[in-house]
Amino acid sequence: MAQRRQIAQPFRVAFNGIVHTFRTQRHMRIHLYVTIVVILAAFFFGLNIREILVLLFMITFVLVAEMFNSAIEATVDLVSPNYHPLAKFAKDIAAGAVLIATIMAIIVGSLIAVGDDQWERIRISLTTETIGLPVITKIVAGTVVTLFAVIIGKGLGGHGQLLQGGKVSGHAALGFFYAITALFISGNVLVGGIALLLAAIIAQSRYEAKFHSIFELTLGAAVGVIVGVIFFGVLPK
Repeated sequence: MAQRRQIAQPFRVAFNGIVHTFRTQRHMRIHLYVTIVVILAAFFFGLNIREILVLLFMITFVLVAEMFNSAIEATVDLVSPNYHPLAKFAKDIAAGAVLIATIMAIIVGSLIAVGDDQWERIRISLTTETIGLPVITKIVAGTVVTLFAVIIGKGLGGHGQLLQGGKVSGHAALGFFYAITALFISGNVLVGGIALLLAAIIAQSRYEAKFHSIFELTLGAAVGVIVGVIFFGVLPK
């Protein structure tokens, strides 16, 4: 009986760690909700077993990274309860690791969602002229217009720099512009949804870093969406 308890103890401890992480870490709960949605979407869109296995691997990669991040934060708080630059550096590195893992997972999910048969169509779409304006030109022009709108917004706000702070978030504007671009070019709702999720993660990172308020991020996202819709949804095809 004692031997059985010794065998079960590590599993019990590990399970308690997982439960505690989900209870106390908001980002972990967000990852869990996204995981459920992704798995349901994978079955809904009829992905094959290899594609589902790849998605599960990437999801596990993100969840493990988030758990390591939580463990590092708890250890740093225990060792250095007061503010210290090295403690902040350690936390920032751990958070950066989670961000990289999340971005890679979204990229892999996007590639799987597009599918092999879509790449040729996208390549043709990118090189086909539309009233003398190729899609690549639209992307470049839209990027320039988005940056100009961000600069004007920062100027009207009277504070912030081009790449940091200000009334309008440039990162959110560009992120959502490229997300809308991906939606129109791919013609795939799932790909567009994943791209928008990636843009939202970029915006969240700016909020977590305290560079922007939610209102400023919302303005930036609105700028990106409006410019994207104008260039790819309103202009003639």
